[in-house]
Amino acid sequence: MNTSPSQPSGQSIPRNPNHPPAGLAAALRGLVQTPLYWLLAALPVAIILEWVHAGDLWTFVVSGLAIIPLAGLMGRATENLAETLGAGIGGLLNATFGNAAELIIALIALSKGPAMYPLVKASITGSIVGNILLVLGLSILLGGLKHRRQVFNRTAAGMGATLLALATIGLIVPTLYYYLFRAGSRLSPEELHNIEYLSEEIALILAVIYVLSLVFSLRTHRHLFSGSEEELQTTGEHHQPEWSRKTSLIILLAATAGVAWMSELLVGSVEHAGESLGMTPVFVGVIVVAVIGNAAEHSTAVLMAMKDKMDLAVHIAVGSGLQIALFVAPVLVFASMFMGHAQPLDLHFTVLETITIVLSVGVLALVSQDGESHWMEGVMLLGVYVIVALAFYHLPQSVH
Repeated sequence: MNTSPSQPSGQSIPRNPNHPPAGLAAALRGLVQTPLYWLLAALPVAIILEWVHAGDLWTFVVSGLAIIPLAGLMGRATENLAETLGAGIGGLLNATFGNAAELIIALIALSKGPAMYPLVKASITGSIVGNILLVLGLSILLGGLKHRRQVFNRTAAGMGATLLALATIGLIVPTLYYYLFRAGSRLSPEELHNIEYLSEEIALILAVIYVLSLVFSLRTHRHLFSGSEEELQTTGEHHQPEWSRKTSLIILLAATAGVAWMSELLVGSVEHAGESLGMTPVFVGVIVVAVIGNAAEHSTAVLMAMKDKMDLAVHIAVGSGLQIALFVAPVLVFASMFMGHAQPLDLHFTVLETITIVLSVGVLALVSQDGESHWMEGVMLLGVYVIVALAFYHLPQSVH
Protein backbone atom coordinates (compact mmCIF):
# COMPACT_ATOMS: atom_id res chain seq x y z
CA MET A 1 0.00 0.00 0.00
CA ASN A 2 1.07 3.56 -0.60
CA THR A 3 1.35 4.36 3.06
CA SER A 4 4.90 4.14 4.31
CA PRO A 5 6.49 7.56 4.73
CA SER A 6 9.93 6.15 4.02
CA GLN A 7 9.00 4.93 0.57
CA PRO A 8 8.78 7.23 -2.42
CA SER A 9 5.37 8.33 -3.52
CA GLY A 10 6.44 10.98 -6.02
CA GLN A 11 9.49 12.10 -7.94
CA SER A 12 12.17 11.43 -5.35
CA ILE A 13 15.87 12.08 -5.66
CA PRO A 14 18.73 10.96 -3.37
CA ARG A 15 19.22 13.19 -0.37
CA ASN A 16 22.30 13.97 1.62
CA PRO A 17 21.47 13.48 5.31
CA ASN A 18 24.20 15.99 6.23
CA HIS A 19 22.49 18.86 4.38
CA PRO A 20 19.64 20.78 6.05
CA PRO A 21 16.24 20.87 4.30
CA ALA A 22 16.17 23.37 1.45
CA GLY A 23 14.20 26.60 1.54
CA LEU A 24 11.83 27.74 -1.19
CA ALA A 25 14.45 29.46 -3.37
CA ALA A 26 16.83 26.48 -3.24
CA ALA A 27 13.95 24.09 -3.93
CA LEU A 28 12.91 26.04 -7.03
CA ARG A 29 16.50 26.06 -8.29
CA GLY A 30 16.60 22.30 -7.83
CA LEU A 31 13.39 21.82 -9.81
CA VAL A 32 14.93 23.53 -12.84
CA GLN A 33 17.56 20.77 -12.96
CA THR A 34 14.92 18.01 -13.25
CA PRO A 35 13.66 17.43 -16.83
CA LEU A 36 10.18 16.41 -15.65
CA TYR A 37 9.52 19.90 -14.30
CA TRP A 38 10.44 21.58 -17.58
CA LEU A 39 6.88 20.65 -18.54
CA LEU A 40 5.71 23.33 -16.09
CA ALA A 41 6.18 25.72 -19.00
CA ALA A 42 2.98 24.20 -20.38
CA LEU A 43 0.96 25.79 -17.56
CA PRO A 44 1.09 29.43 -18.77
CA VAL A 45 0.77 28.20 -22.36
CA ALA A 46 -2.48 26.38 -21.47
CA ILE A 47 -3.85 29.53 -19.81
CA ILE A 48 -3.01 31.62 -22.89
CA LEU A 49 -4.57 29.04 -25.23
CA GLU A 50 -7.79 29.13 -23.23
CA TRP A 51 -7.76 32.93 -23.10
CA VAL A 52 -7.38 33.31 -26.88
CA HIS A 53 -9.83 30.43 -27.58
CA ALA A 54 -7.22 28.51 -29.54
CA GLY A 55 -9.34 25.36 -29.72
CA ASP A 56 -10.27 22.52 -27.40
CA LEU A 57 -7.75 20.06 -28.84
CA TRP A 58 -4.73 22.26 -28.10
CA THR A 59 -6.11 23.24 -24.70
CA PHE A 60 -6.65 19.58 -23.81
CA VAL A 61 -3.16 18.49 -24.87
CA VAL A 62 -1.26 21.35 -23.23
CA SER A 63 -3.26 21.33 -19.96
CA GLY A 64 -2.73 17.56 -19.78
CA LEU A 65 1.02 18.04 -20.16
CA ALA A 66 0.96 20.69 -17.41
CA ILE A 67 -0.78 18.33 -14.97
CA ILE A 68 2.05 15.76 -15.22
CA PRO A 69 4.77 17.84 -13.46
CA LEU A 70 2.23 19.41 -11.11
CA ALA A 71 1.17 15.93 -9.97
CA GLY A 72 4.84 15.08 -9.50
CA LEU A 73 5.30 18.19 -7.36
CA MET A 74 2.31 17.22 -5.22
CA GLY A 75 3.77 13.78 -4.60
CA ARG A 76 7.24 15.11 -3.87
CA ALA A 77 5.99 17.84 -1.52
CA THR A 78 3.72 15.37 0.27
CA GLU A 79 6.61 12.97 0.76
CA ASN A 80 8.84 15.71 2.20
CA LEU A 81 6.06 17.03 4.42
CA ALA A 82 5.37 13.50 5.65
CA GLU A 83 8.99 13.04 6.68
CA THR A 84 8.84 16.15 8.87
CA LEU A 85 5.71 14.93 10.68
CA GLY A 86 6.85 11.51 11.89
CA ALA A 87 6.02 7.97 10.82
CA GLY A 88 2.38 7.83 11.94
CA ILE A 89 1.07 11.19 10.70
CA GLY A 90 3.45 11.12 7.75
CA GLY A 91 2.22 7.73 6.62
CA LEU A 92 -1.37 8.90 6.91
CA LEU A 93 -0.56 12.02 4.88
CA ASN A 94 1.09 9.95 2.15
CA ALA A 95 -1.89 7.61 2.11
CA THR A 96 -4.37 10.50 1.85
CA PHE A 97 -2.60 12.55 -0.83
CA GLY A 98 -1.06 9.66 -2.79
CA ASN A 99 -3.57 10.05 -5.62
CA ALA A 100 -4.60 13.66 -5.06
CA ALA A 101 -4.09 14.68 -8.69
CA GLU A 102 -6.45 11.98 -9.99
CA LEU A 103 -8.97 12.87 -7.30
CA ILE A 104 -8.91 16.57 -8.25
CA ILE A 105 -9.40 15.79 -11.95
CA ALA A 106 -12.32 13.49 -11.12
CA LEU A 107 -13.91 16.02 -8.75
CA ILE A 108 -13.74 18.75 -11.39
CA ALA A 109 -15.40 16.41 -13.90
CA LEU A 110 -17.96 15.36 -11.29
CA SER A 111 -18.92 19.00 -10.69
CA LYS A 112 -19.96 19.32 -14.35
CA GLY A 113 -22.93 17.01 -13.80
CA PRO A 114 -24.14 13.52 -14.80
CA ALA A 115 -22.98 14.00 -18.40
CA MET A 116 -19.42 13.59 -17.12
CA TYR A 117 -20.11 10.50 -15.00
CA PRO A 118 -18.91 8.08 -17.72
CA LEU A 119 -15.57 9.94 -17.81
CA VAL A 120 -15.29 9.83 -14.00
CA LYS A 121 -16.03 6.10 -13.84
CA ALA A 122 -13.66 5.45 -16.72
CA SER A 123 -10.87 7.32 -14.92
CA ILE A 124 -11.41 5.08 -11.86
CA THR A 125 -11.15 2.01 -14.08
CA GLY A 126 -8.14 3.39 -15.92
CA SER A 127 -6.23 4.25 -12.75
CA ILE A 128 -6.72 0.78 -11.27
CA VAL A 129 -5.95 -1.08 -14.49
CA GLY A 130 -3.13 1.29 -15.45
CA ASN A 131 -1.31 0.79 -12.17
CA ILE A 132 -1.66 -3.00 -12.27
CA LEU A 133 -0.87 -3.58 -15.94
CA LEU A 134 0.98 -0.54 -17.34
CA VAL A 135 3.04 0.66 -14.37
CA LEU A 136 3.86 -2.75 -12.94
CA GLY A 137 4.41 -4.13 -16.43
CA LEU A 138 6.87 -1.40 -17.38
CA SER A 139 8.63 -1.72 -14.01
CA ILE A 140 9.03 -5.49 -14.34
CA LEU A 141 10.09 -5.25 -18.00
CA LEU A 142 12.72 -2.52 -17.65
CA GLY A 143 13.90 -3.77 -14.27
CA GLY A 144 14.13 -7.32 -15.61
CA LEU A 145 16.13 -6.28 -18.67
CA LYS A 146 18.72 -4.71 -16.37
CA HIS A 147 18.58 -7.37 -13.65
CA ARG A 148 17.84 -10.94 -14.76
CA ARG A 149 15.85 -11.81 -11.63
CA GLN A 150 14.24 -9.46 -9.10
CA VAL A 151 12.55 -10.22 -5.80
CA PHE A 152 9.92 -8.36 -3.82
CA ASN A 153 7.89 -8.74 -0.63
CA ARG A 154 5.45 -11.52 -1.50
CA THR A 155 3.38 -10.97 1.66
CA ALA A 156 2.82 -7.26 1.02
CA ALA A 157 2.08 -7.79 -2.67
CA GLY A 158 -0.33 -10.62 -1.85
CA MET A 159 -2.08 -8.47 0.73
CA GLY A 160 -2.47 -5.70 -1.83
CA ALA A 161 -3.86 -8.13 -4.40
CA THR A 162 -6.33 -9.52 -1.85
CA LEU A 163 -7.56 -6.05 -0.91
CA LEU A 164 -7.89 -5.16 -4.58
CA ALA A 165 -9.95 -8.31 -5.13
CA LEU A 166 -12.23 -7.27 -2.27
CA ALA A 167 -12.55 -3.75 -3.66
CA THR A 168 -13.31 -5.21 -7.08
CA ILE A 169 -16.26 -7.11 -5.62
CA GLY A 170 -17.61 -3.82 -4.29
CA LEU A 171 -17.19 -2.15 -7.68
CA ILE A 172 -18.85 -4.91 -9.73
CA VAL A 173 -21.89 -5.68 -7.52
CA PRO A 174 -23.89 -2.60 -8.67
CA THR A 175 -23.13 -3.56 -12.28
CA LEU A 176 -24.34 -7.11 -11.66
CA TYR A 177 -27.47 -5.71 -10.03
CA TYR A 178 -28.15 -3.56 -13.09
CA TYR A 179 -27.88 -6.39 -15.59
CA LEU A 180 -29.59 -9.06 -13.47
CA PHE A 181 -32.66 -7.13 -12.39
CA ARG A 182 -33.49 -4.77 -15.22
CA ALA A 183 -36.81 -5.47 -16.94
CA GLY A 184 -36.43 -4.96 -20.67
CA SER A 185 -33.90 -2.37 -21.80
CA ARG A 186 -34.17 0.05 -18.87
CA LEU A 187 -34.49 -0.09 -15.09
CA SER A 188 -37.48 1.36 -13.33
CA PRO A 189 -36.96 4.57 -11.27
CA GLU A 190 -37.17 2.50 -8.08
CA GLU A 191 -34.46 0.12 -9.28
CA LEU A 192 -32.25 3.05 -10.30
CA HIS A 193 -32.60 4.47 -6.79
CA ASN A 194 -31.70 1.05 -5.42
CA ILE A 195 -28.45 1.12 -7.40
CA GLU A 196 -27.69 4.56 -5.98
CA TYR A 197 -28.36 3.39 -2.42
CA LEU A 198 -26.34 0.22 -2.99
CA SER A 199 -23.42 2.25 -4.35
CA GLU A 200 -23.46 4.57 -1.34
CA GLU A 201 -23.55 1.63 1.08
CA ILE A 202 -20.71 -0.13 -0.74
CA ALA A 203 -18.70 3.12 -0.82
CA LEU A 204 -19.04 3.37 2.96
CA ILE A 205 -17.86 -0.22 3.41
CA LEU A 206 -14.87 0.33 1.11
CA ALA A 207 -13.92 3.51 3.00
CA VAL A 208 -14.06 1.70 6.35
CA ILE A 209 -11.89 -1.11 4.96
CA TYR A 210 -9.43 1.50 3.68
CA VAL A 211 -9.12 3.09 7.12
CA LEU A 212 -8.64 -0.31 8.75
CA SER A 213 -6.04 -1.24 6.14
CA LEU A 214 -4.09 1.88 7.12
CA VAL A 215 -4.17 0.79 10.76
CA PHE A 216 -2.99 -2.66 9.67
CA SER A 217 -0.12 -1.43 7.48
CA LEU A 218 0.98 1.57 9.56
CA ARG A 219 0.48 0.27 13.08
CA THR A 220 -0.33 -3.32 13.96
CA HIS A 221 1.49 -5.18 11.14
CA ARG A 222 3.88 -2.60 9.77
CA HIS A 223 6.72 -5.15 9.69
CA LEU A 224 4.92 -7.13 6.97
CA PHE A 225 5.22 -4.19 4.57
CA SER A 226 8.97 -3.72 4.99
CA GLY A 227 11.18 -4.56 2.04
CA SER A 228 14.30 -6.65 2.04
CA GLU A 229 17.00 -5.73 4.54
CA GLU A 230 19.32 -4.45 1.81
CA GLU A 231 16.59 -2.26 0.29
CA LEU A 232 15.65 -0.80 3.66
CA GLN A 233 19.29 0.11 4.24
CA THR A 234 19.48 1.96 0.93
CA THR A 235 16.22 3.85 1.45
CA GLY A 236 16.25 4.25 5.19
CA GLU A 237 19.28 6.54 5.18
CA HIS A 238 17.32 9.37 3.55
CA HIS A 239 15.20 10.37 6.49
CA GLN A 240 16.46 13.97 6.24
CA PRO A 241 13.72 15.82 4.27
CA GLU A 242 14.80 17.38 1.00
CA TRP A 243 12.68 20.49 1.66
CA SER A 244 11.71 22.29 4.85
CA ARG A 245 8.19 21.88 6.19
CA LYS A 246 7.23 25.44 5.15
CA THR A 247 8.65 24.98 1.65
CA SER A 248 6.89 21.63 1.24
CA LEU A 249 3.57 23.13 2.33
CA ILE A 250 3.88 26.12 -0.03
CA ILE A 251 4.78 23.91 -3.00
CA LEU A 252 1.98 21.45 -2.14
CA LEU A 253 -0.63 24.21 -2.01
CA ALA A 254 0.64 25.86 -5.20
CA ALA A 255 0.77 22.54 -7.08
CA THR A 256 -2.72 21.63 -5.86
CA ALA A 257 -4.08 24.95 -7.12
CA GLY A 258 -2.30 24.40 -10.42
CA VAL A 259 -3.74 20.90 -10.83
CA ALA A 260 -7.23 22.22 -10.08
CA TRP A 261 -6.85 25.02 -12.66
CA MET A 262 -5.44 22.73 -15.35
CA SER A 263 -8.08 20.09 -14.57
CA GLU A 264 -10.78 22.69 -15.19
CA LEU A 265 -9.29 23.37 -18.63
CA LEU A 266 -8.78 19.67 -19.32
CA VAL A 267 -12.32 18.65 -18.40
CA GLY A 268 -13.82 21.63 -20.23
CA SER A 269 -12.10 20.65 -23.47
CA VAL A 270 -12.17 16.86 -23.20
CA GLU A 271 -15.41 16.23 -25.12
CA HIS A 272 -14.55 18.17 -28.28
CA ALA A 273 -10.88 17.14 -28.11
CA GLY A 274 -11.89 13.49 -27.88
CA GLU A 275 -14.18 13.88 -30.88
CA SER A 276 -11.38 15.52 -32.86
CA LEU A 277 -9.10 12.56 -32.11
CA GLY A 278 -11.81 9.96 -32.68
CA MET A 279 -11.89 8.94 -29.02
CA THR A 280 -14.94 8.20 -26.87
CA PRO A 281 -15.18 9.67 -23.33
CA VAL A 282 -14.69 6.18 -21.92
CA PHE A 283 -11.40 5.68 -23.80
CA VAL A 284 -10.20 9.14 -22.80
CA GLY A 285 -10.97 8.36 -19.14
CA VAL A 286 -9.54 4.84 -19.07
CA ILE A 287 -6.35 5.58 -21.00
CA VAL A 288 -5.57 9.30 -21.42
CA VAL A 289 -6.77 10.86 -18.15
CA ALA A 290 -5.49 7.93 -16.08
CA VAL A 291 -2.01 8.21 -17.60
CA ILE A 292 -1.91 12.00 -17.17
CA GLY A 293 -2.82 11.86 -13.48
CA ASN A 294 -0.39 9.05 -12.68
CA ALA A 295 2.55 9.79 -14.99
CA ALA A 296 4.91 11.22 -12.36
CA GLU A 297 4.28 8.37 -9.94
CA HIS A 298 4.59 5.86 -12.78
CA SER A 299 8.06 7.10 -13.66
CA THR A 300 9.14 6.73 -10.03
CA ALA A 301 8.03 3.09 -9.94
CA VAL A 302 9.97 2.34 -13.13
CA LEU A 303 13.10 4.07 -11.83
CA MET A 304 12.92 2.09 -8.59
CA ALA A 305 12.66 -1.17 -10.53
CA MET A 306 15.67 -0.26 -12.69
CA LYS A 307 17.63 0.37 -9.48
CA ASP A 308 16.69 -3.18 -8.39
CA LYS A 309 14.31 -1.85 -5.72
CA MET A 310 11.42 -3.98 -6.87
CA ASP A 311 9.71 -3.81 -3.48
CA LEU A 312 9.22 -0.08 -3.92
CA ALA A 313 8.06 -0.44 -7.52
CA VAL A 314 5.42 -3.02 -6.56
CA HIS A 315 4.50 -0.93 -3.51
CA ILE A 316 3.87 2.17 -5.65
CA ALA A 317 1.93 0.39 -8.41
CA VAL A 318 -0.26 -1.83 -6.24
CA GLY A 319 -0.70 0.79 -3.51
CA SER A 320 -1.83 3.45 -5.96
CA GLY A 321 -4.40 1.15 -7.57
CA LEU A 322 -5.62 0.09 -4.16
CA GLN A 323 -6.07 3.67 -3.02
CA ILE A 324 -8.13 4.48 -6.11
CA ALA A 325 -10.50 1.57 -5.41
CA LEU A 326 -10.81 1.94 -1.63
CA PHE A 327 -10.46 5.70 -1.14
CA VAL A 328 -10.92 7.76 -4.31
CA ALA A 329 -14.00 5.90 -5.60
CA PRO A 330 -15.91 6.22 -2.27
CA VAL A 331 -14.93 9.90 -1.96
CA LEU A 332 -16.34 10.58 -5.42
CA VAL A 333 -19.61 8.81 -4.57
CA PHE A 334 -19.98 10.81 -1.35
CA ALA A 335 -18.97 14.09 -3.03
CA SER A 336 -21.62 13.67 -5.72
CA MET A 337 -24.30 13.49 -3.00
CA PHE A 338 -23.50 17.08 -1.96
CA MET A 339 -23.16 18.67 -5.41
CA GLY A 340 -26.86 19.19 -5.97
CA HIS A 341 -27.10 17.07 -9.10
CA ALA A 342 -30.39 15.33 -9.85
CA GLN A 343 -28.57 11.99 -9.88
CA PRO A 344 -25.55 11.19 -7.66
CA LEU A 345 -22.67 9.10 -8.94
CA ASP A 346 -23.15 5.33 -8.66
CA LEU A 347 -20.75 2.42 -9.08
CA HIS A 348 -22.45 0.95 -12.13
CA PHE A 349 -19.70 0.43 -14.70
CA THR A 350 -19.88 -0.94 -18.23
CA VAL A 351 -19.45 -4.69 -18.65
CA LEU A 352 -16.07 -4.14 -20.33
CA GLU A 353 -14.84 -1.97 -17.46
CA THR A 354 -15.98 -4.57 -14.92
CA ILE A 355 -14.37 -7.50 -16.73
CA THR A 356 -11.16 -5.52 -17.25
CA ILE A 357 -10.80 -4.75 -13.53
CA VAL A 358 -11.51 -8.36 -12.54
CA LEU A 359 -9.01 -9.81 -15.04
CA SER A 360 -6.34 -7.25 -14.08
CA VAL A 361 -6.59 -8.14 -10.40
CA GLY A 362 -6.43 -11.82 -11.32
CA VAL A 363 -3.26 -11.26 -13.36
CA LEU A 364 -1.74 -9.32 -10.44
CA ALA A 365 -2.42 -12.24 -8.08
CA LEU A 366 -0.67 -14.64 -10.47
CA VAL A 367 2.37 -12.41 -10.97
CA SER A 368 2.84 -11.62 -7.27
CA GLN A 369 2.38 -15.10 -5.80
CA ASP A 370 6.05 -16.20 -6.00
CA GLY A 371 7.70 -12.94 -4.91
CA GLU A 372 9.94 -12.94 -8.01
CA SER A 373 9.79 -11.26 -11.39
CA HIS A 374 11.54 -11.37 -14.76
CA TRP A 375 11.19 -9.27 -17.89
CA MET A 376 8.84 -11.69 -19.67
CA GLU A 377 6.19 -11.13 -16.98
CA GLY A 378 6.41 -7.43 -17.77
CA VAL A 379 5.85 -8.16 -21.46
CA MET A 380 2.74 -10.17 -20.59
CA LEU A 381 1.30 -7.40 -18.39
CA LEU A 382 1.93 -4.78 -21.06
CA GLY A 383 0.41 -7.04 -23.70
CA VAL A 384 -2.78 -7.31 -21.66
CA TYR A 385 -2.83 -3.51 -21.23
CA VAL A 386 -2.55 -2.94 -25.00
CA ILE A 387 -5.38 -5.42 -25.60
CA VAL A 388 -7.51 -3.58 -23.03
CA ALA A 389 -6.70 -0.21 -24.62
CA LEU A 390 -7.70 -1.49 -28.05
CA ALA A 391 -10.96 -2.86 -26.66
CA PHE A 392 -11.87 0.50 -25.13
CA TYR A 393 -10.84 2.34 -28.29
CA HIS A 394 -13.33 0.29 -30.30
CA LEU A 395 -16.06 0.48 -27.63
CA PRO A 396 -19.13 2.11 -29.24
CA GLN A 397 -20.35 5.42 -27.82
CA SER A 398 -23.82 3.86 -27.42
CA VAL A 399 -22.61 1.52 -24.67
CA HIS A 400 -23.11 4.30 -22.08
